[in-house]
Amino acid sequence: MNMVVHDRVFETDEQGFLLHAEDWSEDYAEKAAEQDGVRLYDESWGLIGYFHDYYQQYSTHPSMRQLVLTLGRQHGMHFHDRKEYEKFLYRLFPRDPVREICKLAGLPRPEPDT
Repeated sequence: MNMVVHDRVFETDEQGFLLHAEDWSEDYAEKAAEQDGVRLYDESWGLIGYFHDYYQQYSTHPSMRQLVLTLGRQHGMHFHDRKEYEKFLYRLFPRDPVREICKLAGLPRPEPDT
């Protein structure tokens, strides 16, 4: 499948994940989010950047548990409870935060239950 954004063609799989990570751009992320009904906020972009960095360092994406344990602590006292941070992530990405962030970051599709 293809996604066209500003006359640029992005090759994607049937679920909209980029086939070539090097093609990623903010334009792609914005269009993919729009198609999935997800609004992007500053926190969303921060998470997308975190996933990029994490993937470059470890060649995999963080699990939900890793995300909650590491970033929940970094985002202040109101997220000292892991469940509260997980709820926050689901407010940003209601269906599946890890999967959606991977998609928007141009990373490979994660396996289920990550």
